Amino acid sequence: MNRLKKRLAAGEQVGAAWIELGNPDVAEIMVRHGWDTLVIDGEHGVGDLNDWVAVARAAEAAGADVVLRVPDGADTTLKRALDRGFRSLIVPMVNTAAQAQDIVASCRYPGLGRRGYAAPILRASDWGARSGYARREAADELLLMLQCEHIDAVENLPQIAAVPGVDLIFVGPNDLAGSIDHLERMEEAAPQELLKRIEASAATAGMPLATILGAGRGWSDLRALGYRFMIGPNDISLLIAGARSSAAERDDAAKVDVRVY
Repeated sequence: MNRLKKRLAAGEQVGAAWIELGNPDVAEIMVRHGWDTLVIDGEHGVGDLNDWVAVARAAEAAGADVVLRVPDGADTTLKRALDRGFRSLIVPMVNTAAQAQDIVASCRYPGLGRRGYAAPILRASDWGARSGYARREAADELLLMLQCEHIDAVENLPQIAAVPGVDLIFVGPNDLAGSIDHLERMEEAAPQELLKRIEASAATAGMPLATILGAGRGWSDLRALGYRFMIGPNDISLLIAGARSSAAERDDAAKVDVRVY
């Protein structure tokens, strides 16, 4: 029932865009103009859970698949996000298999985990219209990505990837570089070597990878490397680029002294 999960399971390489401003209109505009998968950034972006639900409603109504990057992997954070109807999650800063196991348990109902029960009154169950939600559907439809963005996570990646319920490992290249004192220097040799180690470990484990554009890698590079989920631009950067371009066009025009006699 999770269309994005089905797309990835079928082998599709999915390209997405970030929503940072927490605005439903911005999300709808993005979908109407070519972005059929959006990632709401609850870690660094604007807004709270209710804002993100409003964004998801607008994006899904326009036909998009939606992922929420939660601010942390706390039990309550995950439970609230799932209860409010998010089925695809990215959880930041997961460095050990024990953390991964804890996160998976927080996302699943008893029998598989420890998620608190309120299924009949949740948006996740279509307000009780889906009678099989807690017993069958919730675990099946969950798409869970865990972020590998620290040297410790690289060392522990084989164990993290082996945790049942983890669907993808999401590589955060700048934080990864920062963990070895190379912040904003992702293209240097040491961070690049970590990326190669992650890719090799994931391939051995049969674990699909996700990431963002950067570290010297564009869409074609990531596709060629086999990444399954890739996030490119964000709404703020697109707005900045458009504003700068328009301002430059205005200023260039002002430099031309055209006189009509």
